[in-house]
Amino acid sequence: MLDCCARTGEEKETRALHAASAGRRVVFMGDDTWKDLFPGAFSQAFFFPSFNVRDLHTVDNGILEHLYPTMDSGKWDMLIAHFLGVDHCGHKYGPHHPEMAKKLSQMDQVIQGLVERLENDTLLVVIGDHGMTMTGDHGGDSELEISAALFLYSPKALFPGAPPEEPEIVPQISLVPTLALLLGLPIPFGNIGEVMAELFSEVEDAQPHSSALAQASALHLNAQQVSRFLHAYSAASQDLQITELHRLQNLFSNASADYQRLLQSPQGAEAALQTVITELQQFLRGVRALCIQSWARFSLGRMAGGAALMAAACFLCLLVSQWVTSPGFCFRPFLLIPMACGLAGTIVCAGLLTTTGLKLDPVVLGAVAAVGSLLPFLWKAWAGWGSKRPLAALLPIPGPVLLFLLIRFAAFFSDSFVVAEARATPFLLGSLILLLIAQLHWEGKLLPPKLLTMPRLCFPASTGPPRHSGTYALGLGVGLLLCIRLAGLFHRCPEETPACRSSPWLSPLASMVGGRAKNLWYGACVGALVALLAVVRLWLRRYSNLKSPEPSVLFVRWGLPLMVLGTAAYWALASGADEAPPRLRALVAGASVVLPRAVAVLAASGLMLLLWRPVTVLVKATTGAPRTRTVLTPFSGPPTSQADLDYVVPQIYRHMQEEFRGRLERTRSRGPLTVAAYQLGSVYSAAMVTALTLLAFPLLLLHAERVSLVFLLLFLQSFLLLHLLAAGIPITTPGPFTVPWQAVSAWALMATQTFYSMGHQPVFPAIHWHAAFVGFPEGHGSSTWLPALLVGANTFASHLLFAVGCPLLLLWPFLCESQGPRKRWQSLGNEAEARVRPEEEEEPLMEMRLRDAPHHFNAALLQLGLKYLFVLGIQILACALAASILRRHLMVWKVFAPKFIFEAVGFIVSSVGLFLGIALVMRVDGAVSSWFRQLVLAQQR
Repeated sequence: MLDCCARTGEEKETRALHAASAGRRVVFMGDDTWKDLFPGAFSQAFFFPSFNVRDLHTVDNGILEHLYPTMDSGKWDMLIAHFLGVDHCGHKYGPHHPEMAKKLSQMDQVIQGLVERLENDTLLVVIGDHGMTMTGDHGGDSELEISAALFLYSPKALFPGAPPEEPEIVPQISLVPTLALLLGLPIPFGNIGEVMAELFSEVEDAQPHSSALAQASALHLNAQQVSRFLHAYSAASQDLQITELHRLQNLFSNASADYQRLLQSPQGAEAALQTVITELQQFLRGVRALCIQSWARFSLGRMAGGAALMAAACFLCLLVSQWVTSPGFCFRPFLLIPMACGLAGTIVCAGLLTTTGLKLDPVVLGAVAAVGSLLPFLWKAWAGWGSKRPLAALLPIPGPVLLFLLIRFAAFFSDSFVVAEARATPFLLGSLILLLIAQLHWEGKLLPPKLLTMPRLCFPASTGPPRHSGTYALGLGVGLLLCIRLAGLFHRCPEETPACRSSPWLSPLASMVGGRAKNLWYGACVGALVALLAVVRLWLRRYSNLKSPEPSVLFVRWGLPLMVLGTAAYWALASGADEAPPRLRALVAGASVVLPRAVAVLAASGLMLLLWRPVTVLVKATTGAPRTRTVLTPFSGPPTSQADLDYVVPQIYRHMQEEFRGRLERTRSRGPLTVAAYQLGSVYSAAMVTALTLLAFPLLLLHAERVSLVFLLLFLQSFLLLHLLAAGIPITTPGPFTVPWQAVSAWALMATQTFYSMGHQPVFPAIHWHAAFVGFPEGHGSSTWLPALLVGANTFASHLLFAVGCPLLLLWPFLCESQGPRKRWQSLGNEAEARVRPEEEEEPLMEMRLRDAPHHFNAALLQLGLKYLFVLGIQILACALAASILRRHLMVWKVFAPKFIFEAVGFIVSSVGLFLGIALVMRVDGAVSSWFRQLVLAQQR
């Protein structure tokens, strides 16, 4: 709400000067944003912090403290009071909350007090700078958001004899020149709007000649200002059409000459006045159309270059993901050859552009570099596959998944699909899940298990995934579809679907009126936190990782409950802060700052501990007489090659049921120290699940309380999907490990589905700005990066979590290798005459199979990351092409451009999260290798 009072004068020459430069005393009070927009423009100012949307009263109370005394003092020519209580109340509670009624009543009283104090030469302007949706938001271009009230009042009639009329909707572009003329101020230089003719047509019946002359005078002043702007802009920029520019300049010259002649002989010139008015209006509207056409011009070269850059990156990911697991693939040429070719192409292109005198466009040069880097891969593809395999071998994506990607790619060119993507995504995900179950049945992976053949030297030739019954797979699928359906209940409707009703569960508990319902919902939210903690702890206990004495596991035992407690306490304070007794409000305000920061610090501490000691195993040491059977194959010295180490490590795990000799310091009085280590079969997954849980709690704190149910469904969906996908991923040891495209596509699609379930939409008005004030209720001062980080984490939480957890797609099939112990097979005799026999029961190897072939493990991680980036890259490429091709579409700035921006930022966040997830797996792998190396070296002593 913006209230402006200004004293109008009769001197016309003051229109040529700004208020400040003309000696006008301008007083401001309210939103401190004006301080940065207009520094030094006010003779007196009372600024109040405005960025905290949860604060309804600080700005308004500060204004009321100074408003009436300043008015009564008379030391002002223009007084601006920018109230924010109604705006903040809409963001916090919505337009239909009782708090909104209180705020509106307060504004009515303010206006009434102003009217009673107005003098005859004072104009009161009450204007809203924007509207408000049914959820209290704004920033879009819906009718509710762009419609705002305008109220003008003066004790002295502005137009004597004019009949009262109903309020009309006034174009915003007409407000600027109209208010400037009414207040006796110059029209802003950059304005291209047209003065409101309605203010002059109201008195046409009573004074037709004077009304037309006043309208012509106002339009002429308006046209003079626009003509000066047009002249200055055309001199500085060459993007205006020359022919149309000259036509408009001639039109203004003719209209201005006619206006000057009418001023010399005004009598009996009504028809000529109407002609001048028409010419001036044509000039103003023509300039506006010319500028809009020029400012909406697009650089087709940059668009094509950007699209080529993204398409080359996607194709590169596809090709490398196909070759990375092939024998003889070298990582060094993979990096050096494309860089060299791309750099050479860029140098050649830059040289040609410099020689011809053209400008160097970095986007075009980047596209040339990307396309140049593809040349060696295309050559290898033609040489390697062209003569041996059909060209279709270049596209390793299965037919159903390829069809799914093509449908998703084409759908981004439809504004209806983009608007309805929140409903279409669960349908696509459910269809992909049903297709996966059907594929498992067709491939016979739901049949009873078959006997496995065991090769020599303890290496199974090929152990497929655990075969389950059809009922088990159907149960997983039904549970997954049920979770997707429940998550769909948390949805936010786009503006283009007025018949849709957004879920009320996305609003904070503070917006609820009923105390009993609020308490019930609070209990459900706390229950979701406890359930999430219980699920993670039960999973870790299921694989015995919770028994480890490592610092990260101890943090899971004690730190996670503290995080749950802190989150629940913060929600309790946030939902009832307005109802707290006055004597406790300071304590509540302090706790609202400390609790979320404490949760964030705990989460960061847990992640640091996990990076420091990522191996979550339980080690038991015993002493006694030396065992007759050796643990390791004897070496004459320490292992001298990676092959020796790769052979020893699986042998340690298989022979002793994870019994190892650690710290093998022999003493003369005691026997050798034997170390038994447990939980190595889930060492990678345990670290990943722990990291995801620690990351989820701070992200959860940035959302509304009831979104905690969505986070719980997120973890349940992920576990169900991983178990279902594990049934279809073959385990080949030794050999390359491959995650199928179905799994990667479903994982990426689930990230998008969760994005919408958290109440987001790919439009700017739907951004949850309140996340910037979690832990910082008083704002951030001049800092902008921290609130941007908090809002970004709130918006792209699903992208981050699923990207970090992407390596679980590779690890989970090994984790689900077996649900119980199996026979251990011992090799007897020499290698040439090896025979195997069952010895005793042992735990399944699970993730330790990945250590049988470290090269294949690294290649599989790289392949998985490239596949995930390819699926995400296809989406952003489609959005970029849609925004480029449909750049003249009516909905380009409403639908396609925001969707492209959100997809681009989401791709960046996902890329960073994927890097962090793979880096964590490599950190665990390095820690495990270091630990095994120390054990082997100690045994040799």
